[in-house]
Amino acid sequence: MLPECTPEEVGLSSERLENVTRWMNDMVDSGKLPCALTAVVRGDKLVYLDHCGMADIEAGKPVDNNTIFRFYSMTKPITSVAAMMLYEQGLFQLDDPVSKYIPALGNLEVFVSGDENQYQTVPAERDFTVRELMTHTSGLTYGWIEAHPVDAIYREHKIDFQTAGLPLAEMMEKLGEAPLLCQPGSEWNYSVSTDVLGHLVEVLSGLPLDKFFAEKILGPLGMKDTAFQVASENIDRFTANYTCTKDQKTKLIEAIDGSRFTKPVVTFSGGGGLTSTVSDYLRFTRMLSNFGELDGVRLLGRKTVEYMTINHLPGDLADLGQDTFAETSFEGIGFGLGFSVMLDPAKANVMGTPGEYAWGGAASTAFWIDPVEDMTVIFLTQLMPSSAYPLRRELKVLTYQALID
Repeated sequence: MLPECTPEEVGLSSERLENVTRWMNDMVDSGKLPCALTAVVRGDKLVYLDHCGMADIEAGKPVDNNTIFRFYSMTKPITSVAAMMLYEQGLFQLDDPVSKYIPALGNLEVFVSGDENQYQTVPAERDFTVRELMTHTSGLTYGWIEAHPVDAIYREHKIDFQTAGLPLAEMMEKLGEAPLLCQPGSEWNYSVSTDVLGHLVEVLSGLPLDKFFAEKILGPLGMKDTAFQVASENIDRFTANYTCTKDQKTKLIEAIDGSRFTKPVVTFSGGGGLTSTVSDYLRFTRMLSNFGELDGVRLLGRKTVEYMTINHLPGDLADLGQDTFAETSFEGIGFGLGFSVMLDPAKANVMGTPGEYAWGGAASTAFWIDPVEDMTVIFLTQLMPSSAYPLRRELKVLTYQALID
């Protein structure tokens, strides 16, 4: 864990940070969340770390700083870092068509009308690029979104990198048989793009994704508790997973016993497969906030991190077809190479700083890094869907209001 200091030493108020504690306790005591954990870092100092609630309500097991959580889509930034490490080696260019390396994803069709059972397509104007994978403008989608017939096609054909149980190379073949949601580059759609990126890492490095992560990122950064499978000796530290009922109470959806995250993994989901802890993920975010380096280990160059965390879209997410995603308005929010990027806090209707970059996970986990304020916030819980409550927006206000310098 990071060196600690009083909030006042780095320009925050201890008294005002108590609002975070009160908020977490209120969310847990009301039954809305099973647990809550928040870490606030400024500079290289940990100024706030608190938790409350249960990692496993049924077993009466409290959450603590060593609890292992499902990080789901907070895996995506790690996969994006992996890809950019290979980019720095000159192994690909961002405007390369992905089909150059994964032929199954070339010459795809684009859905134009119909339903999942009978539909019409037209040929894609071109193959999508690596950059479009990283910015979610590839034309791919997710089956669980349930907003478009192509989502239903994914469900029908079991195009699901979480549960398919197939090697990534075989998943590429299945994905190549489905139509694209739109022409590449024309819309922003959250998707399996980062899972494809994970397979691209495998192809270019010659290593399975779990081994690349372990040898090139997790091991060097000392992220000893981050993996696709919770080790047997760590299962007592793992969480159960919950959902929100109609009366805003938690309901168990995945117990620890029998969880797929405790079983051997075949499909290494670069889009959502990792489990981790607050201390491990803090090491990853510190590497990013230090522009690619941590404790003498450099994964990326400074310019690479700067390039990843600027907006790579022609406007904000709303300009590319999105109104909202989870609890976040996409007015005023752009997207970089693996992260959302704050463009205009006023348009986004939430306190923040232009240039801050962030992402979260399906079980309501979240992080953001603010280079201007030199501040990082990580929030962990286990509640699906992440849109159940405006957790990220509320926590942004609660942490930024504590700045007093």
